[in-house]
Amino acid sequence: MDVPNSCEHKSSHEIIRSIVELCADCDTCRYLMEETCLFFPEFYRLWDRETENGVPITEAELRSLVELCTLCGLCPCPKIPADLMEAKSRYIDREGLPLAIRLLTNVPRFARLCGTFPKLVNTLQSHEPVSSLLKKVTHVHPERQLIKFPEQSFFKWAAQKGLNSRRDGTRNVAYFAGCTAGYLFPQVGQAVVEVLEHNGMTVYVPPQDCCGMPHLVEGDRNATLQRVRANMWNLLESVHAGDDLVCSCPTCGYLMKVLLKERACYSEVYQRSVNAGEDEIKVPRSDHGGKKHKVLRKSTYERILKDDGYFSSLDPMNRINLAEHLSDAGEYLARLHADGNFDTQFVPISERMVYFAPCHQREQKIGSPYPDLLTLIPGITIERVEGMYCCGMGGNFGFKAEFHEKSLTIGRPLMETIRAKDPESIVTDCLSCRLQFQHELPYPVFHPMEILARGYLNRRNSLSWTDSTEE
Repeated sequence: MDVPNSCEHKSSHEIIRSIVELCADCDTCRYLMEETCLFFPEFYRLWDRETENGVPITEAELRSLVELCTLCGLCPCPKIPADLMEAKSRYIDREGLPLAIRLLTNVPRFARLCGTFPKLVNTLQSHEPVSSLLKKVTHVHPERQLIKFPEQSFFKWAAQKGLNSRRDGTRNVAYFAGCTAGYLFPQVGQAVVEVLEHNGMTVYVPPQDCCGMPHLVEGDRNATLQRVRANMWNLLESVHAGDDLVCSCPTCGYLMKVLLKERACYSEVYQRSVNAGEDEIKVPRSDHGGKKHKVLRKSTYERILKDDGYFSSLDPMNRINLAEHLSDAGEYLARLHADGNFDTQFVPISERMVYFAPCHQREQKIGSPYPDLLTLIPGITIERVEGMYCCGMGGNFGFKAEFHEKSLTIGRPLMETIRAKDPESIVTDCLSCRLQFQHELPYPVFHPMEILARGYLNRRNSLSWTDSTEE
């Protein structure tokens, strides 16, 4: 059950202290999150010191705790990361956001700047003195490789193909690529388009900004809400036009499908929409896809169940509408397959791969559609990584000089598991995980959509060659 959100009139210090006392009273995450989280082990160390040795947790130590949450979503209580982000945002409201963080989080601006002269920028990054200087300015750990931006972003490629204008089709899909597929790995966005078009979809790439997650994690409330508001407006316009909404980045999906709609159902406008009685609060039941409700007594719960979360300033019905219409790309293709509308005629790919389901994909509660889809390709062997692992990258977290080693510590059990399997390649839908794998492991890394596109592309090439020889 949710507990009262009492952050409204509290200072950042008071919010974190209330988290400390709430978690200490529960103690569930002491061992559950021991290897996959930095916040809980440090919190319990400080709490044990306070209770056993009488050394109180200082305000500076409480301040440092908020830096240890990456919003992975793995902890069982959504109130804790939500309150941590609220406390962090209040610190940033007061302190301001450091320049290095602003540079790291604004991927679109940085990509456009580098994309103007990509060869020059990448050449300069390859020059050790320049690279070292850039890392110092952005507070990137010396052992991390700076990202090399491709000569053409996915969005430029999409515009050249006319995908930034809606076209008539029997089934239209609006595709939200996100920053990583949009600017860092455009081949992933291209693969999504190719797979969708191969299956008869007319793809539209609507105007879009960063999903807002990098800004949310860093406590930049204004930037987060600005980006979420703009994306919500553009994507709902596609919904109203009858498009299906699809995204290929699990982090974007987690923010828009899970975090955005948290507590929205407690709003007055939602309660009116489901005809709640005067003394009723209707709560959607997850086991029925939100179509049925559990009815609670309003006079008992109205002070507890309120739409007072991070995104409460945004229209609750729009938040719910976007969350319920957006599908992960794998989830979308799995539905096509279940309906008999997914083309399963692939050319064989003889390769042994390991598939890792990233944290933000698991927290969407959509199962693991990609391994099932990939096994439709003849000759391919897909071995899943089972267990509650995290790569440790956490978006920008792993790049930061002060957190680099901690990032590797969190990811070490996963890396050891993959090394033991010794695959020919790794498949994961998270491009942040991809960066971590590329840093730590010797295997090539692919998005599942790249593998599906390869199966179709091989087939097209094979058919083209057959046709030409028959002539």
